[in-house]
Amino acid sequence: MSQVTTHVLDTAAGRPAAGIPVRLLAAGHLIAAGVTDADGRVANLGPDLLDRGEYRLEFDVATPFFPRITIDFQITDASHYHVPVLLSPYGYTTYRGS
Repeated sequence: MSQVTTHVLDTAAGRPAAGIPVRLLAAGHLIAAGVTDADGRVANLGPDLLDRGEYRLEFDVATPFFPRITIDFQITDASHYHVPVLLSPYGYTTYRGS
């Protein structure tokens, strides 16, 4: 299983957000890419172990206000990092999930 996973929920529609391109990057280099499935998840988003350091998730959400969401975060250990996104047309929220 990927060390970094994500889940996008469309809070305006009350359902998962399918079809959103997602990229995982480190120092500007692409590590992995995928598209959210019918459950709003990307099945495989990179390796099961990443080096400690700073990473970025990019979501091409194409809402009326946000063309893209970028989330910068740090990996500090070998644990699982789940980064959910709650999306609406004019806002979003994210947090470290489980």
